[in-house]
Amino acid sequence: MGNSQGTFTNCREPPNALPPPLPLYTSSSVATDHNYCDYNDHRIKTLVKKMLREFGLSCFLPPRQKKSNQKTPVDDDSNNNKKINLEHNKAWLLAESGGCGAELENADPHSVNSSFRFTFCSQVELDSMNMSSSAAATVLMVNLGNGMSESKAKEVKWRRFESLERSISPMAHTLIRFSYGEILAATRNFSKGRVLGRGALSCVFRGRVGIFRTAVAIKRLDKEDKESAKAFCRELMISSSLHNPNVTPLVGFCIDPEEGLFLVYKYVSGGSLERHLHEKTRGGKGSATLPWFVRHKVAIGIAEAIAYLHNGTERCIVHRDIKPSNILLSSKKTAKLCDFGLATWTSAPSVPFLCKTVKGTFGYLAPEYFQHGKISDKTDVYAFGVVLLELITGRKPIEARRPQGEENLVLWAKPLLCKGRGAIEELLDPRIKCTSRNSNQIARMIEAAAACVTSEESRRPSICEIMAILKGEEEPSVSKRKRPSFLGNGLSIDCYSQLQQTNSEMKSHLALAMLGVSEFEDDDHLYGR
Repeated sequence: MGNSQGTFTNCREPPNALPPPLPLYTSSSVATDHNYCDYNDHRIKTLVKKMLREFGLSCFLPPRQKKSNQKTPVDDDSNNNKKINLEHNKAWLLAESGGCGAELENADPHSVNSSFRFTFCSQVELDSMNMSSSAAATVLMVNLGNGMSESKAKEVKWRRFESLERSISPMAHTLIRFSYGEILAATRNFSKGRVLGRGALSCVFRGRVGIFRTAVAIKRLDKEDKESAKAFCRELMISSSLHNPNVTPLVGFCIDPEEGLFLVYKYVSGGSLERHLHEKTRGGKGSATLPWFVRHKVAIGIAEAIAYLHNGTERCIVHRDIKPSNILLSSKKTAKLCDFGLATWTSAPSVPFLCKTVKGTFGYLAPEYFQHGKISDKTDVYAFGVVLLELITGRKPIEARRPQGEENLVLWAKPLLCKGRGAIEELLDPRIKCTSRNSNQIARMIEAAAACVTSEESRRPSICEIMAILKGEEEPSVSKRKRPSFLGNGLSIDCYSQLQQTNSEMKSHLALAMLGVSEFEDDDHLYGR
């Protein structure tokens, strides 16, 4: 290619280009220069676009984030808060040793496991604990997760109530169903002045319902207790099936998913037997004396109620909590048995079964029940015998203020029962006079009480036999089996050779009561108080 003379127009020289020589204009040289100008234009346009993209639009577009492992302080704070919240929501199971670290080092490795105490706590509570290094070594922490959500808990709660509704549906049509508003109005918003009695898991209020303002006793079960639904269902099923003049009738019920469960009984105006026997008057001079004819009438009435439970219903019912506070007196002094919160069914009378948890009141628990959890109709017979002793003596079953040896009523009374009629003077309540008219009734009640509190379940008579003794009737043929020895005066006395064993059993019973624990799971309801 040769050089041609001439000048360049409409184009720029490439950078670092040398000054061109004088060109010689030819056709080939002109075409080459035109292509070079097009190349420069394309390059300039590309540079301009890049500049506009990187500089001109930077004020509108967010800066590119560089990939790095470093985090900003704001991100760290938010992430830490999330972690803290998650940690706070966690539940922990703590297994703390009963002793200190030094004690654990010297302890037998096989016996350390038996001294752990398990508790639940949150992460915050765990962090706030001041545990030494030795104590920390004895703490086992197991993450239990976040637990059940609130919505899930409500769903489970509603399912329980639906199941409860299905369970009681066969009996519900025979009872009045009250709304929670009616219960609230009847008790005047659960006024303290209307409380009749309190139990471990329930409270009873006096109230009035309906157009005619009928007096009722409203039992409110503890809504926080997990077993309340089961107990409510069982009590409703048992109480609704009972129809006897010596049993407090169930009027209705109330089920409210938010406020809990309620049972509505007929109100008995005369008060409880416990109040008449043991409570002091306002003057503090002692309780008003309950006449003997009333005591005898109460004994007969409750015996008939127990006989109805054991033999007069479709299935044998064991009350499990017979005591003076669960015996109400009407205005005509008719005895009525109440509170079936601990009642249960048995397959048949005198057919025992074992229960896992002993429930009831100390002083009234049969030996085979509080020692082995064995339940039968004889469990009620023993408790009724203690009530008979209270009617005879006017004493409570457990009294710590009594002289040594007299703290336990049954333990104190048994040696006296062996004396027969000669012990009437020592046993009888000082406020009661023994006359020719009531002496036979007193003797028969002592005989019945002695038979009831027999420690051996197999030798304890049925309630029908006890009724026959109280009424002075001929004993049923079933009672001709092996019985305790009889004295010449006709009194049935528990004087078997194992008296020493009985004393040890009763002493252990007394020791339990003297520890300051008066009840296991007692529902002490005074419906008519």
